[in-house]
Amino acid sequence: MSADHHDHIHVGHDHGPIAAQEPRAEFRRLERAVRELLVSKGIIGPDDIRHQIELMDSRNPAMGARLVARAWTDPAFKARLLEDAKKAAEEAGIDTANTAAVMALENTDKLHHMVVCTLCSCYPKAILGIPPAWYKSSAYRARAVIEPRKVLAEFGTVLPDDVEIRVVDSTADLRYLVLPRRPAGTDGWTEEMLATIVGRDSMIGTTVPKAN
Repeated sequence: MSADHHDHIHVGHDHGPIAAQEPRAEFRRLERAVRELLVSKGIIGPDDIRHQIELMDSRNPAMGARLVARAWTDPAFKARLLEDAKKAAEEAGIDTANTAAVMALENTDKLHHMVVCTLCSCYPKAILGIPPAWYKSSAYRARAVIEPRKVLAEFGTVLPDDVEIRVVDSTADLRYLVLPRRPAGTDGWTEEMLATIVGRDSMIGTTVPKAN
């Protein structure tokens, strides 16, 4: 973790706008080659691949948004989410079996969390689905830890100077879910209404929810 800084191994990276980046063609070719090799060796079959694709397609940021909206309206659930996010997700009907531990981190008016995986692309897929392409890019993985305010600004997120930015590094054993601040002007909103303003990026910490 860091407050606007993080120890890391520097790697070459693109300084262009992170949010606009797309997965590189070589990564797509590598994925296809590995998949075809596993099938040809009989390690996995087409049905296995189809099942995994269907499973991942069923998981999306709307699941995480439901957790956030419930935490905003139910203090007891919020406490359980911050204590054990996987267990709270299971309570909300989200299957997190056979997945890595997940820790929920609460943003406040003085502390803002931002998630990165500096080594690869570890991500709470059971709750948020497939990570965006920019999350897996070398540019985001390198720059998020050395210039988080600049990276946030590229996502349109400008925070006051007195707000600490804490960058947290996901691992194969521990993933993070950001619990963003509830925006002003949402008093009286139902959970369903609140969930509609909780985007994927706000649960990574690169954006913040807005009431309009």
